[in-house]
Amino acid sequence: MSARDLISGEADVDSQDEDESFDEETGEVRRKTNGVKGVNGHLEDSSEEDDDDDDEEAAAAVRKDFIVEDDEEPEERERRRRERKKRRREEREEEEAGLDEEDLDLIGEANPNFERRAPSEPKLKRLKRGHKEDRDGHRSKGIENIFDSEEEDETDFRNQRQSHRIDPRNLQDEFADFIEEDFDDRDGAPDDDDADVARPAVRTYTGIKDAAGLDEAALEDMKEAFGEGDEYDWALNIQDQEDEREGVLDPDDPEAIAKGLELKDVFEPSQLAEKLLTDEDHEIRAADVPERYQLARAPYKDLVLTSEQFKEEGIWISDFLWLRKKIKPTLKEPFRKAVAKVLEFMVANEYEVPFIFQHRKDYLIHQEKVPVTPDPNEPGAPDFVISAEKLLDQEDLWRIFDLDLKFRALIDKRNALSETYKKLQDIVDFHDKVFETMLPAAVTMEELQDVQDYLHFQHASKLADLAALNASSTANGTHRRPGSGRALFDRIRSSNVYGLVRAFGITADAFAQNALKEGRRRYTEDPASHPEDLADEERIMDPPEYSTGAQCLKAAKAMFAEEIALSPKMRKVMRVAFYQDGVIDCFRTEKGLRRIDEHHPYYSFKYLRNQQLTEFSDQPDLFLHMIRAEEEGLIEIKVRMQNEESFKKRLYTEIESDNYSEIAEAWNRERREVLDMALLKLDRMMARGVKENLKNECEDQVAKRCREEFSRRLDQAPYKPKGMVLGTVPRVLAISNGAGSFGRDAICWAWVEEDGRVLENGKFTDLFLGDPDRGQEDSDDVKSFVRLVERRKPDVIGVSGFSADSRKLYKLLDDIIERKDLRGPTYEDDDNNDRSDKLDLVIVNDEVARLYQTSERARLEHPGFAPLTNYCVGLAKYLQSPIKEYAALGNDVTSISLDPAQAYVPREKISKNFETAMVDYVNLIGVDINVALSDPYTANLLPYVCGLGLRKAQQLMKVIRLNGGDLINRAELIGDADQQRLGAVGGRVWANCASFLYIDYDSSEPEADFLDNSRIHPEDYDLARKMAADALELDEEDIDAEVNESGLSAVIRRLIREDQQYKVDDLILEEYAEQLETKNNLRKRATLETIRAEVQNPYEELRNNFTLLSSEEIFTMFTGETRESLYEGMVVPISIKKVGEDYLEARMDCGIEGTIPAIDISDRPDVAPRSLYQQFQTVQAKIRHINRKTLTATFVMRENEVRNPVKHNYDREPGDWDEDQERADKDSMKEKNDVSGRTQRVVKHPLFKPFNSAQAQEFLGSQARGDVVIRPSSKGIDHLAVTWKVSDNIYQHIDVLELDKSNQFSSGSTLTIGGKFKYSDLDELIVNHVKAMAKKVDEMMLHEKYQNGTKAETERWLSTYTEANPKRSVYAFCIDPKHPGYFFLCFKAGQHAQLQSWPVKVVPQAFELQRNMYPDMRALCNGFKLLFTNMQNGKRPGR
Repeated sequence: MSARDLISGEADVDSQDEDESFDEETGEVRRKTNGVKGVNGHLEDSSEEDDDDDDEEAAAAVRKDFIVEDDEEPEERERRRRERKKRRREEREEEEAGLDEEDLDLIGEANPNFERRAPSEPKLKRLKRGHKEDRDGHRSKGIENIFDSEEEDETDFRNQRQSHRIDPRNLQDEFADFIEEDFDDRDGAPDDDDADVARPAVRTYTGIKDAAGLDEAALEDMKEAFGEGDEYDWALNIQDQEDEREGVLDPDDPEAIAKGLELKDVFEPSQLAEKLLTDEDHEIRAADVPERYQLARAPYKDLVLTSEQFKEEGIWISDFLWLRKKIKPTLKEPFRKAVAKVLEFMVANEYEVPFIFQHRKDYLIHQEKVPVTPDPNEPGAPDFVISAEKLLDQEDLWRIFDLDLKFRALIDKRNALSETYKKLQDIVDFHDKVFETMLPAAVTMEELQDVQDYLHFQHASKLADLAALNASSTANGTHRRPGSGRALFDRIRSSNVYGLVRAFGITADAFAQNALKEGRRRYTEDPASHPEDLADEERIMDPPEYSTGAQCLKAAKAMFAEEIALSPKMRKVMRVAFYQDGVIDCFRTEKGLRRIDEHHPYYSFKYLRNQQLTEFSDQPDLFLHMIRAEEEGLIEIKVRMQNEESFKKRLYTEIESDNYSEIAEAWNRERREVLDMALLKLDRMMARGVKENLKNECEDQVAKRCREEFSRRLDQAPYKPKGMVLGTVPRVLAISNGAGSFGRDAICWAWVEEDGRVLENGKFTDLFLGDPDRGQEDSDDVKSFVRLVERRKPDVIGVSGFSADSRKLYKLLDDIIERKDLRGPTYEDDDNNDRSDKLDLVIVNDEVARLYQTSERARLEHPGFAPLTNYCVGLAKYLQSPIKEYAALGNDVTSISLDPAQAYVPREKISKNFETAMVDYVNLIGVDINVALSDPYTANLLPYVCGLGLRKAQQLMKVIRLNGGDLINRAELIGDADQQRLGAVGGRVWANCASFLYIDYDSSEPEADFLDNSRIHPEDYDLARKMAADALELDEEDIDAEVNESGLSAVIRRLIREDQQYKVDDLILEEYAEQLETKNNLRKRATLETIRAEVQNPYEELRNNFTLLSSEEIFTMFTGETRESLYEGMVVPISIKKVGEDYLEARMDCGIEGTIPAIDISDRPDVAPRSLYQQFQTVQAKIRHINRKTLTATFVMRENEVRNPVKHNYDREPGDWDEDQERADKDSMKEKNDVSGRTQRVVKHPLFKPFNSAQAQEFLGSQARGDVVIRPSSKGIDHLAVTWKVSDNIYQHIDVLELDKSNQFSSGSTLTIGGKFKYSDLDELIVNHVKAMAKKVDEMMLHEKYQNGTKAETERWLSTYTEANPKRSVYAFCIDPKHPGYFFLCFKAGQHAQLQSWPVKVVPQAFELQRNMYPDMRALCNGFKLLFTNMQNGKRPGR
C-alpha cells in the first residue's frame, strides 16, 4: 500500500498536481511532471505498488515529502515546511489562473465553431474520474451543460477559490460529487479502474481506519509514521492571515481581476438562477428555515410583526375562513383559537403544513365532554361521551399559509404609509383625522390603496416637499410623482376658489359618513347667496386662471367631485354596493359579430346580460372564457350596478340640505351634479376592480379544481395485482402502437422490473390471431408474445396509445390472453390455497408517458430507445408509481391538462397548487432516504418533503454522501462534531422533515431504531417507548435493565423481536392523553393513535388503490374529445375510407370510425354511393350516435340533416339573453351575405376543412410542425386559403389564387401564390410549396446556430458570449413570431459593437437574405459573412 493512500488530507489536496493536462487545441494528453506519478499517470492502490518495481522512486518521493525521520534536525524540518508552503502556494495560484480561463472559455463552448485560446503553459486540471474516461477522450461541454447537476461541485470549488485556500474541513464537500463511484447495474460493485480514485472521497469523515481497512495495531503504526493529519494546519492559518492582509483586489492588476472572477461575472443571472447557483440560493441552503417559507416570505423577510399585529392576524384570517366553513356557530371561538395556534406553529415555530397536520393534529380538532343520561342498567357506564369536531383540514392549513403572506403584505404597506405620514408630520405639524382613522381600519389591499390615494391627493404638496428634502422622488416607497391633474387640484386647494368648495356646506368625508350610516348624521348647510352669485364675488375669484364666476364654479365642482371620489369611506360605500348589486353584461364587438357564430365556443355568452357576480362562483370557467374573448377583441365585459338609479337617489338625500328655498334648491342642484361627476369616476374604478377581483377569484377556483384532480392522481398506490399487499410494486409489460394504424404499423413493448430497470424491449410487426375454424394459424408475433409472457411472468400488462386504434390493440391483447389462457402470478387465497387468475390487462393513463417519450430524461436513461419504446417505459413506470412519475416531470407537470379552463389560469398558480398537492402526498407516503441516495426517481420526491425544497434536498444528499453514505438512524441527519459527521440539515429543518424521512429497520445494526422506520416523530419516541413498555407490562426496573443493556430503543426492539406489537391495542389511550395534557400541557390524543398504528404497521400504505380509467376518460385520452366538444347531432367533417355497394365507411379526424347506410347517404336512394363519393374524399356529416366505449359512431349525410345540426339548449332565465340584439345581428349578417353572394365552399381534398383562420389555428395547435389545412378564403370564390403550422403558436396563412376555373364551385386548374409560384393542383402545391418551406424551417431550427428562444433572449446570449470573448464576433438565428415564415439573423461584431438583426425569409427550396437566395443553411451562413464583410468595407448589402 502506498503512503499516498494513507494520508487523506494531502492526497486530496495534491491530487490536482498528478492529473494529466488536456490540450484543448489538439485534444492530446500531456503528462504532468510535478508531483508524484502513479501507473499511467493515475493514483496507485496497494496491489499496484506490490507488483510494480518501477515505482520505487515514486514511493521514495512520497516518503521524502511526507515522512519525518526521527533523527531530522528541527531547522531542517522547518526549512522543508517553508519550501512546501511556497511550492503549494505557487501551484495553487497557477491552478486558479488556469481554472479562471476555463470559466471564460466555457461561455463559447455551446458554439461548435468556438476556438479555445492556446494556453501559454500547461493548465492544472482537477482530478478526473479515472483512466477509463481518458481513453474515451475529452468531451467539451458548452454553456448549456456547465450548470448540470454533476458539475455543481465544480461550481462550488470555483466559488471557494475566492478565499485562495483549501480548507480541509471543506475538502470532503469539495470532492464529494466530483469523484463519483461507478456502479455496474448488474452487481452494484464499484468499477475496479476507478476504485483507487474513489477511495479518498470519504476519508475525511469516515476516518483513516475505515478507509484503509486497518486493524488497531496497524493504525497505531501508521499514525506513528504519518501523524494525525493535522501537520499542515499552521500553513493554512498563515494563509488565512495573508488573505486578510491582502484585502480587496487591485483593479489595475488584470491577473488579480481574473483571479477574482466569479460565475456571476460571466453568466447571465437567469442562467445561474435556473441552476440554483445564485448567492440567494446559497443563503437558502445555509439558513435553518424551511425552504418554502424562505421563498414565500422573501419579500417580507425584514418585516417583524408586533404582538398586537399577530393577534390581529389571527382574527383577520379566522374571519376570512369562517365565511367558507360549514361549522356550527357555537364553534366560532374554538375555530378562532385553532387558527391562532396554527399561525403560532407556522410563524413562531416555523413548522410546515405537513408537520402541523401530522404531529399537531390535536390542535385542529375541538373535543368536548358531553354529559349523558345515567343508565340504571349500566351503573359503571361513563357519565359523558367525547364529541370531536374537525375544525381545520389540510387544505385549510395551506389557505392559512397563503393568507399569512397576504397579511404580511398588508402590514408591510400599512407600515410604509404610517412611516410616510410620520415623516410628513416631522416637516409640518398637522393631523389628518381621516387618514388616522382609516389607516388602522383598512383590512384589505384595496382599502389600503384607497388610503394611499387619499394621502397623495390631500397632501400632494407636503409629499413633494418631503421628496425634495430627501433628494428622492419617493417617500419610503409610497410617494408617486404627482401628475398634471393632481397639480391642478393642488392649485385649487391653495387658491381662493377653495372657499367655494367649502360653500357646498358638507365635506366629502362627512357625506361619505352619511352614506355609510356611521355615527350621527351630518347635515348640509346652505350659504346665503346663490351659487353663481357667490362665484362672482371677488373673494372667490383668483385671476388670471379663475377670473370669471363660471370658471370658479366649474373648478370648485371638479375639486369637490374629486374629493368625494378619493374619499376612502365613499369608496367603501361604492365597493359594498357593487359587490352586493353588481351585474355583468357581455357585448359583442364588430369583430366578434363576424367571428363568433353559433358553433363557436364563445357563442354561449355572446349576448349574455344581467349576470349576478355570485353566479360565476359556480362556473368560474365561464367568466375566464369571457375574459379571454375580451382579450381577443371579440366581446366587451361591462360591470354595472343593478339598481343604479335608486342607489343614486339615496345618495342624493345624504348630500342635499333639508332647507326649502330657491337658494337651497340651486345648491342642491349643484351638489347633485358634483355627485354625478364623482359617481362616474367611481363607477369606472369599481368596475375595473370588481372585474379584476372576480377574475382572480375564478382563477383560484379553477386552480383549486386542478389541485383536487391532481391530488386524485397522486392518491393512488402502485397497481396492485391480485394476492399482493397494497403498495407492492408490480412487474409490468407495457405495449403500445402509438399513433400508428392498427394492423399496419409496428407495436412496441418494454419489460420493466419492479426496481424500475428496463430489462427487455422489442416490437411486433404482425400481431394477429388466427381462425381455427378456417385453419388459419396465429401469427409468429402472437407466439412470441405468449413466450414473452410465460418467460417474464408479468403482474400486469399496460396498454395505451395516441389514437382510437389503441382500443383495437387492447381488444386484440384481451383476446390473446383469453384464448391462450395466460395467467397472472400465483398467490395464496383466504384458504391458503395457491391460485392464479387471468392476467391483468389495463389501459394506462398516458399523460406522463407522452411527455417522457421525447424528453431529455428519456434520452439520457435509454439512449438507444425509439420514442415509442420510451413511451412504453413511461406507461410501465406509471403503473409502478404514479407519484414518482409526476415528481420526475418537475416544472413540466403543469403541461398536463386537468381541467378545460386550466389554459386560462396563469401557470404560476397552477404550479403552486400542484406543488402543495405533491407536498401533501409525498409526506403521506414518506421517503426512504437511503433508497433516495441511489434511486433518482425516489430522490425526485425529496424537494417535496416537509422542510426541504430543491436546494435543501440537493444539500441533504450531498452531505449524506460526504458522511459516508447510508444512514443508520434519523439523528445522523443533524450531524455529530465528535464523530466528524457533518450536519445535513439544521435543527429546525430536521424537526420538520425527520418523521417523513424513514430508514429501513435493520435489527442487526445496534444503532438502528425501529421507530426511524415509522411516521412517529423523534419528539414522540419517549411516548412510543412508554407505550411499548406498558404493552409488555414492564415495570421501571425492567425498563432500566433493558435500556442499560441495549440502549434507549431496547424496549421497542424487544416488542418487535417477540412479535407482540398487537398488544398496544389493549392500551387505554384516553387516560394517558388526559395525563399528558394535565401535567405537561401537551395535546397528544391523535398522536397516541398514530403511534399505536405505526408500531404495528410502520408507514402503512394509506393511498387508495390504483385508479383504472373510466370509459369517458379513455374516450378523451384516445380521441382528444369530450362530451362538450363532440356530441350527437353535431355536423363534422369525415373522411371516406371505403365505398361499398350500399354503405360508406368513414373516419373522423379524432380517429372515431363509423358507417353510413345507403338510406342515410343521400336524399336520392336510387343513386349508388359509388357514383356520388370516392375513397379519401372529405365530406360533411351529422353524428347520429356515438359509442364512447368502442370509439365508434354512426353518421347521416342527407342534405336536410346536415343543414340542421343540433343546437345547444342553454338554460337561461328571462332577461339573461339579449334576443333582440341576436335577431338583429342575424338579419344583418344575412343581408351582408346576400349582397356579397358568398357561399360555403366544399373542396374535395382530405386536407380541406370548412374553417376560418382562428379555427384552422386551433385545429393545427396540437398537430406537428408543417401540417396543413386548406380552407375557404374570405377574398372570394376564386381564392383558397392554406394555413400551415410553422412552429408552436406560429401559423402562416397563404392566399391561393385559382385560375382557369370551369365553374364557380370547382377548383382552378392553375393555382398561383403571390404571382411567383404556380401549381397545377393542391397536392403539388402542398408538396412543392408548403412542405418544401416546412423542410427549410426544420433545417433552420435544427441548425447549430439556431437559438430556441425569443429575439431578446438571443441577443442576451450574444452579449454574454462577447463579454467572455471580447475580440470575437458571433451570430445566431431565432424565429420571428410576428411574421410567420421569417427568422431573425442576430449578430454582434465584438464586445462593444451594437446588436444587429437581419430578416431571413423562408421560401420553397431556399432562404432569402437581403434579396439573395441561398439553397441551404451552409450557403446562408457563408452568404451572410460575405454580405457583412462587404458592408464593413463600405459596400451595401447585395440586392
